[in-house]
Amino acid sequence: MTTRRPAGLRPVWLAAGVAAVLAAMVLGSAFGAVSLPAGGVAVEIVNLLPWVRLDSGLSEREIDILMQLRLPRVVLGLLVGAMLALAGAAYQGAFRNPLADPHLLGVASGAGLGVTAVIVLSADSDGLSGLPIGVPMAAFAGAVGAVALTWLLGAAGGRDRSPATLILAGVAVSAFLSAAQTFLLQRHVESLRDVFSWLLGRLSTAGWHDVLVVLPYAVITGLIVLSQRRELDVLTVGDAEATSLGLHPQRSRYLLIIAASLGTAAAVSVSGLIGFVGIIVPHTLRLLAGPGNRALLPLSVLFGAAFLALADLLARTAGGDAEIPIGVVTAFLGAPFFILVLRTSRMAAA
Repeated sequence: MTTRRPAGLRPVWLAAGVAAVLAAMVLGSAFGAVSLPAGGVAVEIVNLLPWVRLDSGLSEREIDILMQLRLPRVVLGLLVGAMLALAGAAYQGAFRNPLADPHLLGVASGAGLGVTAVIVLSADSDGLSGLPIGVPMAAFAGAVGAVALTWLLGAAGGRDRSPATLILAGVAVSAFLSAAQTFLLQRHVESLRDVFSWLLGRLSTAGWHDVLVVLPYAVITGLIVLSQRRELDVLTVGDAEATSLGLHPQRSRYLLIIAASLGTAAAVSVSGLIGFVGIIVPHTLRLLAGPGNRALLPLSVLFGAAFLALADLLARTAGGDAEIPIGVVTAFLGAPFFILVLRTSRMAAA
């Protein structure tokens, strides 16, 4: 009896992912408080390529709005969405848990505590107008600490970490870290507005500054996790079988967890606590493109990026003059989806 190999990345899905990213980039850049012609926006984005110069028909003012305000926010949304979706897919494979998600495992709360500590304790902080270089590292320290606590508590006195136990451990860790964050804020009330605005999730940037700060973390996370996509497929059969195939399960698992936590921390440091992206995107792709991680991980990068950029567009335009926090938008979309995934997982386990 032969074992069927997981399907690889099909060109049609790769093309669809790239098209989704390009469409999200154009739509997110074209619409907002000031609407811009979508065609002209697309031409200006093409003009970013070397040795390309086309007439977009946009005025100087419109080009300034696009390049200095709108496009940096859209690119940041693409990076954050890609990292959160990729981290969700990596956690689900590493833990063999369909409900694993940066938000539910306490990773986002740990990163949030790290960022809050930097904001309220730094005497030189100017709020959230620009991202200090040290913020992603503080978020990473909090994220790794949180996932370690969740992993240890998930043992529940034994080696078996069931999906329900792991999620309950993540809830407990999140509650503890949120309490620590609240205590910190009570002692620095002057930072309440900035921190709570950040906690609800936002992608407003100070130009390209936040994009440039987060970009190295996104590249490192992507390279590490994508390089482990075949190992992640092997991990799904169990540690004993993976060892017999020549894989070191714990080493691969720890590498994936650290890389996914780094990406989550970088995303949280600039966007706040945006939940459910790591559940919605990977699970939808599993249903449509199949469960193999060789296809799932790169597609999660592409469709996660497009998903969050479009969610940010909805957050900017659905509330009229008042912008809706993007975390609220993803929660409205993700909470029913999470219930559906939870019910499906329980039916499959029955």
